[in-house]
Amino acid sequence: MVHLDYRDARPIYVQIIDGIKEQISAGVLQPGDKLPSVRELAAALAINPNTIQRSYRQLEMEGWIVTMPGKGCFVCRDERLAEEEKARLLSGFDKAVDSLLAFGISRDTLIARLQRGGNNNA
Repeated sequence: MVHLDYRDARPIYVQIIDGIKEQISAGVLQPGDKLPSVRELAAALAINPNTIQRSYRQLEMEGWIVTMPGKGCFVCRDERLAEEEKARLLSGFDKAVDSLLAFGISRDTLIARLQRGGNNNA
């Protein structure tokens, strides 16, 4: 479900939040889909359940998921939130492009990387 990168500077709970948001935005997780329980996801990722709980709590506060006592956590996609997330990501992309251009990376190089579809390890 969520991939963790222990070399990433972001805290684990933020990686979980971002991973779930990405899956909701991409349509992998649909409104009404049940998320794994805190214990299930903690076991699958081999991390402390409190970390999962913190991530779920933040996602709920932001309106991405809803918790139904005794039933679990469910996706409750709000189109407004999805659009705000897209705008935030595009803004970060624009800043990164500006910085890369300032470092002398050519537009052609950036376009070539985009055409590889985000798989820039090749």
